[in-house]
Amino acid sequence: MLQGKVALITGAGAGIGKATAQLFAQNGAIVYAVDIKGLDWVADSGFQKTIIPIELNICDFHAVKEAVLRIKKEQGKIDILANIAGLISYEFMSMIDFDKFRMMLEVNVVALIYLMQLTSRLMARQHSGSIINMASMVGAKGAKGQLSYSASKGAVIAATKSAAKELAEHAIRVNAIAPGMVGSDRFKAVLAEKFAQKINDIPFGRLAEPEEIAQLCLFLASDASMYITGQVIGIDGGITM
Repeated sequence: MLQGKVALITGAGAGIGKATAQLFAQNGAIVYAVDIKGLDWVADSGFQKTIIPIELNICDFHAVKEAVLRIKKEQGKIDILANIAGLISYEFMSMIDFDKFRMMLEVNVVALIYLMQLTSRLMARQHSGSIINMASMVGAKGAKGQLSYSASKGAVIAATKSAAKELAEHAIRVNAIAPGMVGSDRFKAVLAEKFAQKINDIPFGRLAEPEEIAQLCLFLASDASMYITGQVIGIDGGITM
């Protein structure tokens, strides 16, 4: 589905980002897998020639720009940007740590917008491209005990819709994915303590697998979604029905 396409994926060290990088490579893409750490898995993936690991902090704008320029030099284009990197918090409004909140905004929102800015310049010259942003159902619905995280993901949704309107004239699609509860290692670590009872709220009766979110990323990255832009697509086992 992605033969001949070049993808930049952030948050590729684990979870949804890792699953998406692997699935994109399986479908023919050249993938630049970005994370601040944890990319050792690439060496054992069987895709060493098509998954290129880049370790950097996406809040380091100089490093991000250098990475984008590297991709342009090596491949001549960027077809897909998947903004999957993100920080998460679980705290009530009265307990918000504002230093951590500011950092979360830097990662979840500011870095995401900067990556959209840089890659869309290349995509505009190509008159094609797909940008996929990772939102969350709590960004649209809110969540008790996750005000700061909800606020950051609400900003992702707003940025997605605004970017879609700006970039449509260049045939660049911008969409967001809003997962519910995903069975990543990071979430499982807090599940028993904070969310065990919420499994009962999911009509499907289970957490999503990272690979299931990756499948939606694949659809939005591919030409199968050529007429879809500005959408926030929920994938939550029916919890927001």
